[in-house]
Amino acid sequence: MQRSKKPQQIRGLNQNHNHEMKEIFKSTAMSASHCAGPLQDFYQGLLARGMKPEMARLTLARKIAAITLTLWKKGERFDAEHLKSQAA
Repeated sequence: MQRSKKPQQIRGLNQNHNHEMKEIFKSTAMSASHCAGPLQDFYQGLLARGMKPEMARLTLARKIAAITLTLWKKGERFDAEHLKSQAA
């Protein structure tokens, strides 16, 4: 009896991801981490919990992407109160 070899897990985006959108979200996260506001507060909270700055920016970029998708699908406006309750 032989164990079948599992395919290697891919981390991150696949090869056909949208490079421009990835760059937009990463640069937005970089700007948001430096400008005062609810997204910077979220970023600072990640740093306060001991997360490395690179990973905190990546987490912030993913959060921005998730918020963008939700707002786009539901047609709602951004509410920073939802961000605060998620970060807690």
